[in-house]
Amino acid sequence: MKKRPGVSSMLAVYRRELLSYLTTPTAYVFVAVFLFAIGLFTFQVGGLFEARRAELMAFFAFHPWIFMVFLPAVAMRLWAEESRSGALELLMTLPAPTWALVLGKFLAAWTVAGAALVLTFPLWVTINILGAADNAAIFTAYIASFLMAGAYLAIGSAMSALTPAQVVAFVLAVIVAFLLTALGLPMVMDFFSGFVGGGVAEAMGRFSLLHHFDAAQRGVLEFRSIFYFVSLIGLFLGFTALAVDARRGG
Repeated sequence: MKKRPGVSSMLAVYRRELLSYLTTPTAYVFVAVFLFAIGLFTFQVGGLFEARRAELMAFFAFHPWIFMVFLPAVAMRLWAEESRSGALELLMTLPAPTWALVLGKFLAAWTVAGAALVLTFPLWVTINILGAADNAAIFTAYIASFLMAGAYLAIGSAMSALTPAQVVAFVLAVIVAFLLTALGLPMVMDFFSGFVGGGVAEAMGRFSLLHHFDAAQRGVLEFRSIFYFVSLIGLFLGFTALAVDARRGG
């Protein structure tokens, strides 16, 4: 079956972007630092082995906070680097729909994030050696973590499309990611409840990435949480497409 032009363009952009990750230090540095950071927090702060339980709660608990910083660093180059190097003008001349460009770049970054998660699987194996782990719950948490990573990358993609400066894109993405994460913290909801009431504050908390990931850490990934992550990805990729369209002159 012949591929549609948009799909072919998306795959071409995906391959180009993934190759650029593999031929530059960006992906390797991200994966190495991510593995070091998640290991440090899991064992030194979370006390994984000291808990003496065959579970990875201490491991997944730090994912939102680590993703909030590291994934915007991966995504900041998606469009800002193209603009800085002048390659964006060439990319804009391609006979490809905007959605194909946006999705191709995003999927390449998401693949790098997924590879980093896969490299943490030895920890999962270790937990099973040490005790009878709830592998269904751990698998569910991995799926939720992957979806959450996509949401953070989509935020970073949108911010990268708004500015040609990578540092500015990174800072904006971290701010937006932090706001969408911190809304689920009890102290934040308590703070807002004093101004808007407990019901409104609780409703605001449901829009937090943390709120939807917390349940998944315990092995419960509800449809509404999947819908939330996918919707957040779609929303910010939509923002990205609008920003790219503006550069293409509509």
